[in-house]
Amino acid sequence: METMRAVGVAEYGGPEVLKLVEVPRPVTGPGQIRIRVYAATVNPGDTVLRTGHLDDVLRSGPLTPPYIPGMEAAGVVDEIGHEVQTDLRPGDRVMTMVMPIDPTGGAYAEYLVVAPDQVTRAPAGSTHAEAATLPMNGLTARLALDVLDLAPGETVAVTGAAGAVGGYAIQLAKVDGLRVIADAAPADSSLVADLGADQIVARGDRGWRTHQAVVACGRRRGCRRGAAGRRGGPGPAGRWSDRGRARMGTARRRQPRTGPRHRDPRGLRARVHPPARQARRPPRPRRGRKARAARGPYLSGRTGRRGAPGP
Repeated sequence: METMRAVGVAEYGGPEVLKLVEVPRPVTGPGQIRIRVYAATVNPGDTVLRTGHLDDVLRSGPLTPPYIPGMEAAGVVDEIGHEVQTDLRPGDRVMTMVMPIDPTGGAYAEYLVVAPDQVTRAPAGSTHAEAATLPMNGLTARLALDVLDLAPGETVAVTGAAGAVGGYAIQLAKVDGLRVIADAAPADSSLVADLGADQIVARGDRGWRTHQAVVACGRRRGCRRGAAGRRGGPGPAGRWSDRGRARMGTARRRQPRTGPRHRDPRGLRARVHPPARQARRPPRPRRGRKARAARGPYLSGRTGRRGAPGP
């Protein structure tokens, strides 16, 4: 029996449990295509398998340890089984998506056997590593845009724009003729801009408030000026420049106090939330003449003069 190398999981745990193993090479059956794998990606689902969260599913199926993770791969067609209707030929560059809980196993292996509807040609000019990232992330972005069904010229907001799904969403949205507003950390702003985003806002709660102001402005031909006199969202909480980069204004989140006065009895620094802002505190009662004037005139029970009510 011919064998192949794979990365498998014989026991659950952290990344250290991933081991290089020798397993039988899959045989191409009727209606199947065998792929020689050159690149496989790492996805959150692989971590779920490695840590044992799929143990019940795996034990109830036909697979036995070591379990092979991996959900998408790229390579070349190695062999085509009987009764397969396809225009693919051995040697064609392809990409595929698999489920590690299926009898064929995961993508962390030298060879994969898949059904014809699980494989398609890799984009021309792409490397194996680039093509391997498309099946899950690219299709997720494509399906999301199809569900939205926006017309050219409309606006779509992409969160997590620097990630794999977000990056594909930006590029596919631009191909569809959409206007893209995307969030990004300062270190990722250049990347997101290169992907084609029309407007970039800062990540986080404050950045999202700025993003909402930008969306409101995007519904009109021109944005009204904010408190700083620049084109942007209303108010000083956030403003954005004509170049499309979001910049935060005067509203900054206070940092928790961790000074010497804020230590617990064991001497450890304690995270103490700052006091509520003045705007959120209940108004203090007024005192003096201005307070009496605000409450209106009334007579004292003792003196008959304006002042505090008598007993």
